Amino acid sequence: MVSSWVLRVVVAAHLVAIVGQPVFAGVYLSGDFDGLRMHAVGADITTSIGYLQVIAAVVVWVRLRQVWPFVASLGVVVAETVQYFAGLDGALWLHVPLGVMTVAAVVVSFIALWRQPVVQREAGHA
Repeated sequence: MVSSWVLRVVVAAHLVAIVGQPVFAGVYLSGDFDGLRMHAVGADITTSIGYLQVIAAVVVWVRLRQVWPFVASLGVVVAETVQYFAGLDGALWLHVPLGVMTVAAVVVSFIALWRQPVVQREAGHA
C-alpha cells in the first residue's frame, strides 16, 4: 500500500502547485511583472510534479492492478503539456481554458484518491 500513499502525496503536491498557477497569473495581470516569472517557474514545477504523478500511477497500476489513476494522470499530463507550450507560444485562447480544465482535473483526482483508497483488486475468475 506504500505505492498508493506515494501517489496520494504526489497528487497533493501537484494540487498545491497547480492551484498556485492562477494566483501567479493574477499577480502578473494586476501589474506586478514578477508574477509572470513566478508563473513560469510554477509551470516548470507543476509540470514536473505531473510527470512524477504519472510514474507513481504506473507503479500503482503494476503493483495494485488499478489502471484508472494512470489513465487520469496521463490525461492531466497531456493536457498540462499542451497548456505549457500554448503558454510559451502566447496562445492564451488555448492556455487559459486548458488551465482551468487541468486545475479541475487535478482537484477531482485528489478527491478521488483521498476519498477512497486505491486497493489491490482480487484476481478475476476466467
